[in-house]
Amino acid sequence: MYLILGNDDFCPGGSIYTNPKEPSLFLSRGNHADVFFTPRKRSRISGPFVFSEEGFEQKKPVSIDVLPDECLFEIFKRLPGGEERSACACVSKRWLTLLSNIHRDEFCSNTTNLLLNPQDEVTGNKDQEVESCGYLSRSLEGKKATDVRLAAIAVGTASRGGLGKLTIRGSNSGRGVTNLGLRAISHGCPSLRVLSLWNVSSIGDEGLCEIANRCHMLEKLDLSQCPAISDKGLVAIAKKCPNLTDLSLESCSNIGNEGLQAIGQCCPNLKSISIKNCPLVGDQGIASLLSSVSYVLTKVKLQALAITDVSLAVIGHYGKAITDLVLTSIPNVTERGFWVMGNGHGLQKLKSFTVTSCQGVTDTGLEAVGKGCPNLKQFCLRKCLFISDSGLVSFCKAAGSLESLHLEECHRITQYGFFGALSTGAKLKAVAFVYCLGLKDLNLGLPEVSPCQSLRSLSIRNCPGFGNAGLALLGRLCPQLQHVDFSGLEGITDAGFLPLLENCEAGLVKVNLSGCVNVTDKMVSSMAKLHGWTLEMVNLEGCKMISDAGLVAITGNCPLLSDLDVSRCAITDFGIASLACADQLNLQILAMSGCPLVSDKSLPALVKMGQTLLGLNLQHCKAISSSTVDRLVEQLWRCDILS
Repeated sequence: MYLILGNDDFCPGGSIYTNPKEPSLFLSRGNHADVFFTPRKRSRISGPFVFSEEGFEQKKPVSIDVLPDECLFEIFKRLPGGEERSACACVSKRWLTLLSNIHRDEFCSNTTNLLLNPQDEVTGNKDQEVESCGYLSRSLEGKKATDVRLAAIAVGTASRGGLGKLTIRGSNSGRGVTNLGLRAISHGCPSLRVLSLWNVSSIGDEGLCEIANRCHMLEKLDLSQCPAISDKGLVAIAKKCPNLTDLSLESCSNIGNEGLQAIGQCCPNLKSISIKNCPLVGDQGIASLLSSVSYVLTKVKLQALAITDVSLAVIGHYGKAITDLVLTSIPNVTERGFWVMGNGHGLQKLKSFTVTSCQGVTDTGLEAVGKGCPNLKQFCLRKCLFISDSGLVSFCKAAGSLESLHLEECHRITQYGFFGALSTGAKLKAVAFVYCLGLKDLNLGLPEVSPCQSLRSLSIRNCPGFGNAGLALLGRLCPQLQHVDFSGLEGITDAGFLPLLENCEAGLVKVNLSGCVNVTDKMVSSMAKLHGWTLEMVNLEGCKMISDAGLVAITGNCPLLSDLDVSRCAITDFGIASLACADQLNLQILAMSGCPLVSDKSLPALVKMGQTLLGLNLQHCKAISSSTVDRLVEQLWRCDILS
C-alpha cells in the first residue's frame, strides 16, 4: 500500500483528520494499491505534470480537439442516450456534424450501454421505441434553412419522439441547404414520414437518394421548384419507399416519365398525385402511373402539362378508384379527350371534378362526363369559354347525383342556362356563379321551370347584369334557401330583394350583400322582421344607403346574430349605441371600418359590447382617436381589434 499524506507542498499544516488511515478516505485503484486523499480543495492544475529531479514540471495542455474524427466517431457511438448526444452536439459545429453523420443503427445498442448504466435496463427498450415513432414536425424557411440547422434537427429530435415531418421553404443564399443537410436528416431521422422541399435549387438527386436509402417509412413527398432533382432521385424514392401514398411535383424541370413509371410500379399504396408545370411529363408517364395504381389512386391533380387526349382516355378507363379529379390549363386536350374520358366507364367513384382554363371542354364533352360519372357530387368549371346554356343543362340532367355547382368566368352562360340548371338539378344544394358576364336580366320571358326544393346555398357574385327580375324569380324557384351571397350586384334594389325574402320558407341564416349600393334600410328592416329568428351572419359592407334605422331593426329582431359587417355604411354613434342596448344581441364579430360618422362617443357602447365581442374592425374610422383605440385595447383584452 502507498500513502500520500498531506504535506507542505499540497496541504500546508498537515492532516486535519484524527485518524488519517480511516478506510472511508481511501479511493480504490484496483487490487494492488489504494490511494489516500485528504478531502481538502487544492489549487487547480491547468495541465498534466510529471515529477523530475528539479520538481514538478507542467506540460502543455492537450485539447480533445486534437483527436481525429475517427476517434470522436467511436466515442460518440457509445453515448448512452439522446440527451448526451444533444449536449455534445452543442459543443462545436464539428461535433454536431460528426453526430449528425452517425446513423441510428450505428449507435451502441442498449445492451452495450447497460454495462455502463445498468439502471436503464428497464426503460431502455421504451426509450428506443419512443425515438422511432416520428411525432415531431420541423419547418425551415428562408435564411433559417441551412445545413447546420438540419444537422441540429437530426440530432435534437432523436430523443424527443423522432422527426416525422420536415418542411424546407427557400434557402439561405450564402449557406443554404444542400445534399449534406438531407444526408444528416437521413442518418438521424429514419422515422421521417413527410418531406416537403420548396424552392431549394441546391438539393439534387444525391440528397434525395440519401432520404430514400434510410427513410423507408416516407409516406408523403412534396417537391416544388427543385430543378436539380431528376428522375434518378424519384426512382430511388420509388424503389426504397414502398409506403409512399402522396406525391406532389411542381415546376421540377428535370422530372419526367421515367420517374412516374417507377412510382407506379414500386409504390402500390399511392393514393394522391399532383403534377404541375413539369415539362418533361407526358402521356407515357401519366398512362404508366395510372394503369399501375388504378385500384388505390383516389386523388389526381394535373396542371400546366403537355399531355393530350391520350391521358384523359387513360383516366377514363383506369381511374376506377378516383374520387377527386382536377384538370387545369391543359392546352393540348380537345373535345375528343373529354368525350372519351366520360365514355370510358372508369370514373364510377368520382365525386369531385374541377376543370379550369381547358379550351377543349365543350357541350358534347361535358355531357359525356355527366353521364359517365354517376356519383359526381361537386363540379367546378372556371374560364371555359365554349360551354353554353344547352351544355350546362344537359350536364345537370345527366349528373343525377350533383349537389354542388360552381361556374366562374363562363361568359356564354345566360339566365336560360342558369335557371335551367336549377330546375333540372334535382339534388342541387349549393350553386355559385362568379363573374359570368352573360348572366343578366333578359326582356324575353323565361319558360316555366319547376322549383328547386333542395337548394340551400346560392351565390351570385360580381355578375353586373343580374338584377331585380332574376332575383324575384329566384324567390319562387328556391324556397328553401338559407345562405345567399349577392356581393357586387349593383343592379339589385329593395324591389328585387323583397320578393326573395317573402318566399324563403326555411329562414335565412347567412346573408352577404357587400357592394349592393342600392339597397336601403327598408330591405334590412324587412329581412330582420321576416328572418331575424334565424339570421347568424349579415354583411352590408359598402351599402351606403343603410343607416342607423337598419341597425335599430337588427337589434330588435335578430337574437342569434353573431357576425355583423356595416363597413362603409351611413351609420353614426346612435346606431352603435342601439346595438349595445339590445340585451338579446350577442355579437362576436363587428366590422365598421370606413364609417366617418362614428366617433369617440361610441366608446361606452363598444366597451359594453366587448363582453361578447371577439373581433372588432375600426379601420379608417377617422373620427375615432388613437387614445380611444388604446382604451378599447386595454379594456377589451379578449377582443382582436383592427384599427
